[in-house]
Amino acid sequence: MKAGVFLYPWDVVGDPDAAARIADLGVRQVTLASAYHSTRALTPRHPAHRVVTAEHAAVLYPPDPDRWAGRALAPYRQSWTPGDDPYGEAAEALAAAGLEVHSWVVLAHSSRLGAEHPDTSVVNAYGDRYPWAPCIARPAVRDYLVDLAAEAAARPGAHGTELESCGWYGFAHLHAHDKVAGVGLGDAAQYLMSLCFCAVCREGYGEEGVDPEALSASVRRALEPAWSGGGSPESGRDGIAKLLGPEQANATLAWRGRVARTVQEAAVAAVRAATPPGFQVLLHADPVPYRTGANAGVEPDHVLAVADGVVLPCTGSDAVREAVLGPFAGRGGVRAANFGVVTGMGGSPRTLERDAAHAASLGADQLRLYHAGLASGPDLEAVAAALSRLG
Repeated sequence: MKAGVFLYPWDVVGDPDAAARIADLGVRQVTLASAYHSTRALTPRHPAHRVVTAEHAAVLYPPDPDRWAGRALAPYRQSWTPGDDPYGEAAEALAAAGLEVHSWVVLAHSSRLGAEHPDTSVVNAYGDRYPWAPCIARPAVRDYLVDLAAEAAARPGAHGTELESCGWYGFAHLHAHDKVAGVGLGDAAQYLMSLCFCAVCREGYGEEGVDPEALSASVRRALEPAWSGGGSPESGRDGIAKLLGPEQANATLAWRGRVARTVQEAAVAAVRAATPPGFQVLLHADPVPYRTGANAGVEPDHVLAVADGVVLPCTGSDAVREAVLGPFAGRGGVRAANFGVVTGMGGSPRTLERDAAHAASLGADQLRLYHAGLASGPDLEAVAAALSRLG
């Protein structure tokens, strides 16, 4: 089973031993960030630093000035890793070590974009803006994300790309100093808190046959027991219908599903137009279409007709893997099982051999390991041992 790891360019740039160390794990592929969101990352083995603070979403290569000239929405340059093209420098070193490099592109997730262009953000039913979550229904946002996908994916030497956040982002966000867990919101309430009520989305709900003002009021009314009672445990489409009523629930699901499919189709088409035949395009995905976040909700039949496959979150129990891999069983395409291998971040590298075998029994044909740059030495030793036995 082909295995790959995620890396940031700053894990490699300035560390002459990094590429060989990754190759020695027994992986064949590195998925290397070319466009990424803000983060604070530990670099436990780098000879020059221990912490990298990526202050805002940025591209880690020099963007094409002709592509972005005169446009209000354009990618931001990074300044925290030395050099004009840290992605290119890291990719070259990794390829020289015999590793196949794929680009890793984060799309609909940028707090700086929302801060500097507030009209691009998701607006919830209370009028609160989510600056980290661009509304993908807005034409200017969609055009920006599609062009970013094409440029950030088609980096020199890349054999493929993985598109993260290629769909709706919403309420859930691992924000700095996050303090939103005081009220337990189940799957359905999270969906209601992620519904966008910008002008474009209001019009979209109207096209689906519901009054956006009435829908907004329904969302607030449905969530009131959560705020006063301490939670809302409902989940699934049935839970959404219970909170909103079937008509309004179906209208929101239809509108948002149509928008997500359109964005996914356009982003993949743009990548294909910018890359040679055989360039692999995968989406980080969740098989529940209404889910939001890094693993964007998709419809399995649709996404496999558009892209070459999916990368699916498989860390956790057997039931977690069954839930995400099951809907893709027998449908073809790449089905990469993504496992956390950083113990301190909830990963389980010491059970990787067993967990990967379980994923394979459910149809997974590749592995992705998150994240070789963040993992401790013992975690990486456990990964190397597991991969040596998996073959």
